[in-house]
Amino acid sequence: MHELSLCQAILDQVDQRAGDREVRRAEVRIGYLRQVVPDSLTFAWEMLTDGSHREGCELVVEHIPARVRCRSCAVETTLDWPVLACAACEGIDVDLLSGNELELAWLDVSTTVP
Repeated sequence: MHELSLCQAILDQVDQRAGDREVRRAEVRIGYLRQVVPDSLTFAWEMLTDGSHREGCELVVEHIPARVRCRSCAVETTLDWPVLACAACEGIDVDLLSGNELELAWLDVSTTVP
């Protein structure tokens, strides 16, 4: 379950950026090709934050679809499977446009320090 280590890394980044301030929400952008299981991610987040100074911080996940552009026929395709191929011509000479993201996008942080 790599979601637990992923959540620990997100939590480390939240702590680094927010310091002692209260964090109400943290949004992450995760691409389709990262193969993260949403329920496992939520469970891991709750497990790590329950009883900690980040308890009550909501994890918001924006799922980014995998999109490719074919170099042969120039068609842009949203992938349904984690296979980098053009849906129009079935070519594999494609450029990945999105779907590999893994980033802490924003935090909803209190403006006061306790």
